[in-house]
This record gives sequence, structure tokens and C-alpha cells, in this order.
Amino acid sequence: MDVKSYQSQAEGFVKHYLFADPCLPYTSVLAGIFLCKMVYDLTESFSTIHTKSYSALTKMKRIEWNNRGISTVHAIFISLMSLYFVFFSDLFSDQRSLQGLMVFRSSPLSNFGLGVSVGYFLADLGMIIWLYPSLGGSEYIFHHSLSGVAVAYSLFSGEAQLYTYMVLISEMTTPSINLRWYLDAAGLKRSKAYLINGVAILLAWMTARILLFIYMFYHVYIHYDQVEEMHTFGYLLVFVVPIALSVMNLMWFGKIVKGLKKTLEKRQ
Repeated sequence: MDVKSYQSQAEGFVKHYLFADPCLPYTSVLAGIFLCKMVYDLTESFSTIHTKSYSALTKMKRIEWNNRGISTVHAIFISLMSLYFVFFSDLFSDQRSLQGLMVFRSSPLSNFGLGVSVGYFLADLGMIIWLYPSLGGSEYIFHHSLSGVAVAYSLFSGEAQLYTYMVLISEMTTPSINLRWYLDAAGLKRSKAYLINGVAILLAWMTARILLFIYMFYHVYIHYDQVEEMHTFGYLLVFVVPIALSVMNLMWFGKIVKGLKKTLEKRQ
């Protein structure tokens, strides 16, 4: 009876306090930070035991290896959440016009997903700054800062969550990029898997970071009457963040194309 009593009390605490609507944004951010630490430790433990090339890496390379484990898990999580809310959920559907404007809609689940993502951006940005420039240069700090601010605003204000999730779909390119780094670190740069990975990155990047952004701008255009009802800061974020990220995505896409060309030329 005592065990069941403690269990019911714990479940009640989680339901009525940790995941209650007023607390959810904060607890989800903390959950995101905690999960980053957990994934980092699990990646380190697993790689030490099961990956031979891991122990041969320098200390900084091992830190980056573990850090990329965090970004891979976050990318998988937030990509699935984003795909669900953008293409499968009816939360932001135009058919639910009686439930208020699309740009002001949110749910406990949508808030939780964004909160975990904010926690990730804070944790990863902290590591990048602490170990600067080993884990990334100024462009990574700019990207994470801009993304973190936009996601945090959407979480705490409840505005433009659909557009936030549209942009976050771009995270689906992260696992393939990290896999490319892992293959390189493991000495498999000349392998067939490395070539296939390059083609996969090219296609994923074009789909998630170029074509999908075009769709997002079109969606903003046809729903502009709702977008202009937002607060000024949120209104600016809807345009400034995607435009800035689009410029960065196009620049990185050019580098991806050049890199793939070099790989193909070497194999010939």
C-alpha cells in the first residue's frame, strides 16, 4: 500500500505541477537540458565499449563525438514532432478557425516539444562557447542564438508555433551530417558509405532546408492577415529568422555541392 501511495503521489506531482500548463514551459526546458547530459554520458559509455576508433581519438575529438550524439538524438526527436504538427495534426488546420487564429494556437504537447528544443539549444550553445572554437565558430553561435530565441519566444508566448515547427523540420538533416563526421573520424572517408552519405545530405538539405522554407514563406503569404495580428517582436521573428537561416542554408548548400563534387572526382 505504501508503494502504491508514493507512486500515486509522484504521478499526481508530475501531472499537476511539473506538467501543469503554467509550469510546462519551464519543466520542458529543464528536461531538455537534463536529456542532453544523459545522452552525452550514454554516447560516451557506449562508444568507449563498442567503438574501437573512439579510444584512438584526441580528448577534444571525443568531446565532439559525444556532442554530436546529443544533436543527433535532438534532431530525431524534434523532426518527428515537427512532421507531426505540420503535416498530421489538426492543431493548426484552417478547418479549426472557430478555435482562434492559427498563429495563436498551442497545446501541452507542442509546448513540451519546443521546451525540450530550447533546452537543447541552451546546452549546446553553452558547450560551443565554453570550448570555442573547437565545436564550431561564430556561425554556430549565431545559428544557435537566433534559433534559441525564436523557439523560446514561440514557447512562452504561444505565437507562430506552426512556423517554428516548419523551420525545425530542417533538423532532419543533422543525423546524416553527424554520420559523415563519424565516418571521417573512423577513417572511412574513402568508403562507399561516405559517398552514399554525401548524396543523402544533398537531397535532405535541398528538401528540408530549401524547398520547405519556400513552402513556409508561401504559407505565411496566404495567412498574412493572421501573421500581422501578432505582437511586433513575434511578427519580426517570422520573417527575420527564416530569411537569415535561408541565407545560411544556401551558403552551406554550396559547400555541400562542392564537397560532393570533390568526393566524386577522387573516386574517379
